[in-house]
Amino acid sequence: MASIMGRAKEWKKKKKKDKERKKEAHISRVVIQDEEVSSKVQMSRKTDAERKFEERRRKMEEERILKKASKTHKEKVEEFNRHLDSLTEHFDIPKVSWTK
Repeated sequence: MASIMGRAKEWKKKKKKDKERKKEAHISRVVIQDEEVSSKVQMSRKTDAERKFEERRRKMEEERILKKASKTHKEKVEEFNRHLDSLTEHFDIPKVSWTK
């Protein structure tokens, strides 16, 4: 609200902007739906080997995610510590002598 000559003036809401935003949102939804339909069409054009490869890759990805999600933080830390214990000390400098 702005004050002009001592009285408050109310501003009108700009309908044009709202209409444009709604139109853009609708267009973006339509574009996304069209892309989904076109991706399904492309899937049908794949060979058997390509489809099997995609399916196997998807399954491996799911298994990997489930494997990561199955461990608690404590288990992950313990496993990491066991791994570090099996390594040589990373801060030890091996003796290197070219003369003897």
